[in-house]
Amino acid sequence: MNYKEAREYINGLEPSNEMNLQAISALLGRLGNPQQELKFIHVAGTNGKGSFISYITSILGSAGYKVGKYTSPAIFEELETIQADGKNISENDFARYITRIAEVIDEMKCDDEPVPSPFEVETAISFMYFNDCKCDIVVLEAGMGGKLDATNVIDTVLLEVFMPIAIDHVDFLGSTVEDIASAKSGIIKRSTNVISSVQSEKVKEILCKVAKENEASIEFLNPDDIYNVEYGNKVQTFSYGDIWHDVSIRLTGKFQIENAATALLAVNKLRGLNIAISNDAVKNGMREAVWSGRFTVISEHPTIIIDGAHNPQAAGALVDSIKLYYGDKNIFYIFGIFSDKDYKKVIDITMPLAKHVYTVETPDNPRAMDAKELCKEVKRVNPNAESAESIQYAVDKSKEMMSDDDVLVIFGSLSFLKDAKKAVEG
Repeated sequence: MNYKEAREYINGLEPSNEMNLQAISALLGRLGNPQQELKFIHVAGTNGKGSFISYITSILGSAGYKVGKYTSPAIFEELETIQADGKNISENDFARYITRIAEVIDEMKCDDEPVPSPFEVETAISFMYFNDCKCDIVVLEAGMGGKLDATNVIDTVLLEVFMPIAIDHVDFLGSTVEDIASAKSGIIKRSTNVISSVQSEKVKEILCKVAKENEASIEFLNPDDIYNVEYGNKVQTFSYGDIWHDVSIRLTGKFQIENAATALLAVNKLRGLNIAISNDAVKNGMREAVWSGRFTVISEHPTIIIDGAHNPQAAGALVDSIKLYYGDKNIFYIFGIFSDKDYKKVIDITMPLAKHVYTVETPDNPRAMDAKELCKEVKRVNPNAESAESIQYAVDKSKEMMSDDDVLVIFGSLSFLKDAKKAVEG
């Protein structure tokens, strides 16, 4: 297959309607279990995973390790989900792996075994690719949940990491934060090392319980260990614990300080596992880390920001950052979100700040909420709202209303940030 044929093949596979590891385990078994040759940092949570992964991969790369990175979903480029040494997997490699996997899936069909989903196939590709690249460490993001997520077929784990856990994916994971924490805690393996960002008491209790059952060590980020914080919309600095002083990061957003400190906690733990990481590698890696999609400034004069805040916790973090950096500015919004998200709470949290709001429908996605229906919901909180016929229309009309000193925040579903960035850039 060529790349176009490979992409058509994977897109033609049926999404999984139930979460289990049967199909992915069978597929990997027939491929020789490439994941067993790798060492993983496994990352789960609701918000902050992408930022943490950006920090830790940048640090490990600066320390001289060949690092694989697997994240989902893709935001700006289809192949960005699978990277080695900071570079996307090539179209030729992707097509080559799909060709091999398609042969195996044909064998599975003949043996009446369940057919893997697109996400399971992509996960398998990542393991094959990282193994062929001889990656020293793979930073692996759990796709949904934990225990029954396709990424949880691994058992050669250096570290399990939990970023803040909140309500999300209720159709699959449960309607309470306890249900969701229980599902995500399933990545904890026996006798492993676990770290966590700041969590609610309910989540903390569940993670501690599961860690204890698996005889795993667990350590939580203590926000009191973060000090000398200097916020900025281009560079931020902070100190953490007794070792890390005046650490600089370029990722913006008030929430990024705790995300970055969690990465430093991970470094401390990895050093205890005899993973050599110098102080200079840490400082350089933190400073050079990049993560587009979370409070990312994509244009100035006027300031335009994109952010993937699609649940209440992320919406609260977005509002905190807007108030911190742009509290004295006129704020304009372009907002689109999936209908299966808790959009009413997101609206309640974010919309009081806006001078004007355009609602949009995220393109080519059956989960997308209709722009007109979304506009009606926004008007409950902010009457200065209109639905837009397209993302380009919303960007153009917003810019017409704004002065150079105003701020436009484009947020909601990650799936339309690529189109929004393209519309802004013209």
